[in-house]
Amino acid sequence: MKETVVSGIRPTGKLHLGNYFGAVSNFIKMQHEYNCYFFIADLHSLTTHPTPSDLHGYVKHVLVEYLACGINPEETTIYVQSDVPEVAELYLYLNMNAYMGELERSTSFKDKVRSQPDNVNAGLLTYPSLMAADILIHKATKVPVGKDQEQHLEMTRTFGNRFNRLYNADYFPEPYAFNYSSNLVKVPGLDGKGKMGKSEGDANCIYLSDSPEIIRKKVSRAVTDAGPTSDNQEKPEAIQNLFELMKIVSLPDTVNHFDELYNRQAIRYGDFKKQLAEDMIIFNTPIRERIEDIAKDTSYLRQVAKHGALKARESAQKTIREVRELIGFKPF
Repeated sequence: MKETVVSGIRPTGKLHLGNYFGAVSNFIKMQHEYNCYFFIADLHSLTTHPTPSDLHGYVKHVLVEYLACGINPEETTIYVQSDVPEVAELYLYLNMNAYMGELERSTSFKDKVRSQPDNVNAGLLTYPSLMAADILIHKATKVPVGKDQEQHLEMTRTFGNRFNRLYNADYFPEPYAFNYSSNLVKVPGLDGKGKMGKSEGDANCIYLSDSPEIIRKKVSRAVTDAGPTSDNQEKPEAIQNLFELMKIVSLPDTVNHFDELYNRQAIRYGDFKKQLAEDMIIFNTPIRERIEDIAKDTSYLRQVAKHGALKARESAQKTIREVRELIGFKPF
């Protein structure tokens, strides 16, 4: 029997190359080997954006892009979190046995209190309980998370084990952090200072939905320097980042050509950037075209969302039914 993997996707914006070679590529591989539940975390998004201007639009955008990248709704379960009300019910039960002190010690809660002091809501405090409900509702054993979420995953194990002790049942398994590959591609940004990420601004990212014109403009403005001053000198971070991007989207011969030019002090950054932009466009175009096609197919999107909700609810309803019995809820 396949192990169960659960992962949430926040509806916070467009996917970029860093997302694609990170989480998305992992998901695409996982769906063939595990029993996967990938959900769009619209409930979670309300903790920081309680009055979103277009929540449905954000959710649709995420669904479209993940489908365009290769998430197959026939092989995996992709659904919208709010379409599975059993998650909210389990969240309530877990909150009944989550202690104020442990919730307040959450690093992410303390960070949010500092960053949004005017919106310290109960959802922020109980975020770990909702994350635990997302995972435990499907009795998952593997959860793809980054370092910033490992404390929440530890709390998920705490809540599940506490439930098991309180109700004298070996019911919830212990989920653990998991990555399909230990050799994930780290995609640098265009600002010359680190990885590609939305928090650094749109100019730092190449989005999967970017048009050729936008890609050319962004790459042309990427940070460079005055050029090498000696043969075979070490590349500064900004230049090394651009070469790392070229390794991802270009042929090895192309990379070697420009590397050789750099080592001979003969590189022209204008030519280098033009080649990088064209290779990015070649890589991006099939995904962008699928994004545009899927976004137009409202019927297909409705079918995918409905199918995903049915599959997720089948699993969730079984868990809730058994949890209610263990707690002692019984009909008269």
